[in-house]
Parts: sequence; C-alpha cells; structure tokens
Amino acid sequence: KYLADAMKDAILTVPSTKTSSPGSSLPDANGPASPLEGSLFADVAMAPPDAILGVTQAFRASTSPDKLNLGVGAYRSEEGTPWVLPTVKAAEAKLLEMQEAGKINKEYLPIDGIPEFYNAALKLMLGDNCTPVKEGRACSVQCLSGTGGLRLAAACIGAFQKGATIYVPNPTWGNHNNIFPKEGVPVQKYTYYKPETCGLDFEGMCADLNKMPSGSVVLLHACAHNPTGVDPTEEQWKEIAKIVKERGLVPLIDSAYQGFASGDFDKDAWACRYFAELGIELYLVQSFAKNMGLYGERTGLMTVICKDEDNANRLRSQIKPFIRTMYSSPPAHGARIAELILNDPEQLSAWKKEVKVMADRIIKMRKLLFQALKDNGCPGNWDHVVNQIGMFTFTGLNPEQVEILTKKYQIFLTKDGRISMAGLSESKCKYLADAMKDAILTVPSTKTSSPGSSLPDANGPASPLEGSLFADVA
Repeated sequence: KYLADAMKDAILTVPSTKTSSPGSSLPDANGPASPLEGSLFADVAMAPPDAILGVTQAFRASTSPDKLNLGVGAYRSEEGTPWVLPTVKAAEAKLLEMQEAGKINKEYLPIDGIPEFYNAALKLMLGDNCTPVKEGRACSVQCLSGTGGLRLAAACIGAFQKGATIYVPNPTWGNHNNIFPKEGVPVQKYTYYKPETCGLDFEGMCADLNKMPSGSVVLLHACAHNPTGVDPTEEQWKEIAKIVKERGLVPLIDSAYQGFASGDFDKDAWACRYFAELGIELYLVQSFAKNMGLYGERTGLMTVICKDEDNANRLRSQIKPFIRTMYSSPPAHGARIAELILNDPEQLSAWKKEVKVMADRIIKMRKLLFQALKDNGCPGNWDHVVNQIGMFTFTGLNPEQVEILTKKYQIFLTKDGRISMAGLSESKCKYLADAMKDAILTVPSTKTSSPGSSLPDANGPASPLEGSLFADVA
C-alpha cells in the first residue's frame, strides 16, 4: 500500500505521457527464409583432451592395483585421499550457524566480492606495512580463483595496454598460453628452464628480459614454479626486478602456492613484497585452491598496484563491468570460509600449521624419492628432486620414458616428465624409483639444451615507464 500510494502521488504530480513502441530498425531479409538443415556445429573439430585432466581420466580407467596418479595438481594424504582442512571444516560449521541465525544468506555478492576477504588476503601476501596498500594504490577484487584472476588481468591488458605482449616463462603452466589470447593479448615465451642442470637458466632469462620492449607484460611465478619447481634465489629476484624496472616492463605475478611451497608464508611471499615496493605498477593474482584446499570453491583475487589512489579507484570502476559481463558476481562460499580464517588470529595460526603439514609431507616425499633413486643406482644426477620446490618435480624424463612408466607400470604423469609430489606416498617411492630406472635404461636420456626463446632485440633502448598505465582510464 505504501508503494501504491507513492506511485499515485508521483503520477498525479507528473502526469504520464504515453509514447509509442520503440520498435526496431531491422531491414527485410534478403530472399525467402527456410528451416536450417543439418547442424550448426557439423564442422566443429574435436578438441584435444586437456593434458592434465586426461592423465586423471587414464588413471581412473586403469584396473592395476599398483596404479599411481602423479598428474593431479591437488594435495593428497599419505593414503592418497583429498584432505579437507580442519580450519575449513570449522569455518563451514560457523557459516551454517550464521545462516541459521539470519546473519548470512545466499544472495548475490557485490560485483567485486567481499572486501573483508580480499583485503585480508592481500595483507597475507604483502604484509602489514605494504606502501601501496597504505597509500590506497592497490585495487583488489575477488575473482574465480587463479584462472579467473588471470582472465581479469588479461581483460585489463587488452583494454588498457592495447598492443602489449605478455611474455611467459618457457615452460609454464599450460593454461597461461590459452588465457591471454582470449582477450586479444599475444603471448611469447622467454627463457627460464635449463634441462642440462634441471635448474634455472638465469643468464638466458635476464638476456630475454633485456630484449622485451617497454610496456610489455612479463608473467612471473611468485614461488613453486609450475611445472619445473625451479625458483630464483632472492639475489636473482633482485636482479630480475632491476631489469624489469629499468626497462619499463609490467610484472604479472601469479601466486598459487603461498605457504604451500616452503611451509613459510613470508618466505613464499618474498618476491611479491619486493616487487610491490619498487614503485612500479603491477598485477598480482592469488589463489586459495592449493593452500586452503578450496579447489572447487574457486576462491581468489586479483590486485593491480597503481601509481596513485585516483588511478586505483578509476580502474576498479572499469574492472567491475568486466566481471559483470563474465560471471556477474563471484561465488560466496569459499570467500566466506577464507574470510573467517584470515580474520581470526587463532584460526589463521592453526591454518598456517595445517599448510606446513602439507608442505612438509611434499618435502619428505622429495627426500624419499631422491634416496630411492640413489639406492637403486638409477643413472643420472637426481639432486634436482630435492633442490626443486613445491608441488611438482620436473624429473627430466622424456616422453618415451614417460610412456614406459605409464604403459608398463601404470604410473600416470604428463608427457613432459612433471610429477606431482603430492600424489606420491612413502610406500610408492621405491616403486616409482625402480620404474624410472627401468625407463632410463630402456630409453637412455639425451640432455637437450635450454628451449630458450626467439625474442628479437627490442627496437631502441628501453627506459622506465613514466606516468601510469591507467592514466587515461575513465
């Protein structure tokens, strides 16, 4: 009644004027129309299966009692099962209580998500005294885990850095190569991995960074590089940052493994914190799939560090329409779980201990596999098994050797020789080591040179970027 009375008052105050239908301006079709024959999709080719998901499908189809899935990028317990963290269970129980009390519901979130989540998540990454955060220069939004954050970053690059290329390490997570072209951003590779040492090709990486044109975006893995497990040292990170700043490059730092790599959240955030204090603009993507086990909840954020607060506010206003047209608003459940954990000192401390349990188990698997390879006399130097870090080990096995592991031993992994240490157990270390020895003796390894890149020298000298990337953003 209140609304009806208000409507009557408004109409009496400003009488309505009837307008004609807006209609349309469609031209007449050329020639007579007829029903479609056949299928619109008759010429659509079958896409190749996803390399990683295909490994899991093959594992599930195997009937071998000895089968082993080392392809999955998700944590597994010693028994080979997923682990829902106790802090996550406690947060979910609290959320149910809050829902029963009417404090939360299933309504849409704001377009940019839950501020209490993404602000706490950014603090976890950049620390308590981050200069850009204190100055209001950090523009953060909740997104669909790491992949969604990368897609949002791609949208920003495509819209506001027109013509810019993104350079990704060779090798990198396969989806990096697919995400950016969807927003019109071309992808090129830079030197990263050195097969001769199963380590970082630091000289090659720096040489390629020095060839990139100013304004180019360079994708960096914050820690636990996927798929190689090879990270720069702190001194190497400083040199990388020096080149990035001097040449006017724009970092896009992808962080999927904070705390999960070393077990130390501050150590795993070191590179991100160092870059954040350089006084340059950058993109930062965070995911809580691995370290909080929220794989299916799609929980993450994207942050852009801008030149000033005005740029950050204008950029946020433009990112919201990107989100609105992609997925309208982010999912609530995972972000609410993370919000409760990150903002409760007791639960935050307990969660960090749980993450260290996962990290320590992976480190233990590295040591046990290394020792098993040493004990069985497997040809080659296997120091990289313990020197690499994070969920994955880049074994150095070639596709022919991987095929022997898969067909003869029912050990499933990607063809590039990457194995997930989280999928390994103490009881299976010797089995894997013996299978690797057999594969190497059957098909001897041939060391290849660094895949490198084919980057041409940049046209003219590069210089630090002046002004803001987003100065013209309305």
